[in-house]
Amino acid sequence: MANAIFVLNGPNLNLLGTREPEVYGTETLEDLHARCDRKAHALGFVVDFRQSNTEGELVNWIQEARTDASGLIVNAGAFTHTSIAMLDALLACPVPIVEVHLSNIFTREPFRHRSYISQAAKGVICGFGGLGYELAIEALVAAISRAKAG
Repeated sequence: MANAIFVLNGPNLNLLGTREPEVYGTETLEDLHARCDRKAHALGFVVDFRQSNTEGELVNWIQEARTDASGLIVNAGAFTHTSIAMLDALLACPVPIVEVHLSNIFTREPFRHRSYISQAAKGVICGFGGLGYELAIEALVAAISRAKAG
């Protein structure tokens, strides 16, 4: 898919809007998808937006992004703090990657302060709710443009 940005969402993000709205806000995953579609379209890109509660499926999608995406945005949910398999897949992915989180993981429980996947990302955006996805798209498009320029 030309100019495609994969946006991958991990476990429990399908519950957005009802799961701990005081932490994650009231936007649903569908609302975030619409935000991403609008922002990407305005910048000349299309979004392939996906969610899974299964680590292996997320790894497969990261591997798919190697050839089918111009860039990758990942909100790995709880896998952020546990998944070496996702880190390994991301490290093998040659496209720019941005990590995003709805909440500020550094103001939460100490176990959330450690991200395995940050090592593979160009940058991390956290704490801005749904706006973080739009900021991630802007940052990713800038990174893709720099990479194309050479």
